[in-house]
Amino acid sequence: MQHKTNRHLVCHFKELLKLKIMEKKEFPKAEKFSFSDSVAYADGSIVSKILLRNDKGNVTLFAFDQGEMLSEHTAPFDAILQVLDGKTEVTIDGKKNILLTGESIIMPANIPHAVTALEKFKMLLIMIKG
Repeated sequence: MQHKTNRHLVCHFKELLKLKIMEKKEFPKAEKFSFSDSVAYADGSIVSKILLRNDKGNVTLFAFDQGEMLSEHTAPFDAILQVLDGKTEVTIDGKKNILLTGESIIMPANIPHAVTALEKFKMLLIMIKG
C-alpha cells in the first residue's frame, strides 16, 4: 500500500507503522534471512516492514530514499537504531549524530529525536517497552 505524504513527518511510534509503504504480511519464523535484503528502497518513500510485534515491543526494518525523514518526535520507550546500509543523521535532543553502515545509537525514551536520510539508507529499529 502506497500513500503520498509530506516529506516531513511528525509522528509517534504508532504512526511510524502508517508510513508511506508498509507490508502487513507476517515475517517468516524459523527461516534464515538478511535484514538488508528483507526491505527494498522505493523512490521518494520510506518503506517499513515489521519483523516482530507484541506487547513487549517491536522490531522493524526501514528503507529510506535519500532526503526522506522522520521529523522530530518522542517515543515512550528506548529504541535502538542500527544502520544496515547507507548514511543517516540522527538528531537526539538537538545533538546531530552521523551514522554509517554498521553503526548504532540508542534513542532514549521521551527525548525528542529525528532521522534524516543523507543518502539512501536502511535501518533496523528495536523498541522494547519497559
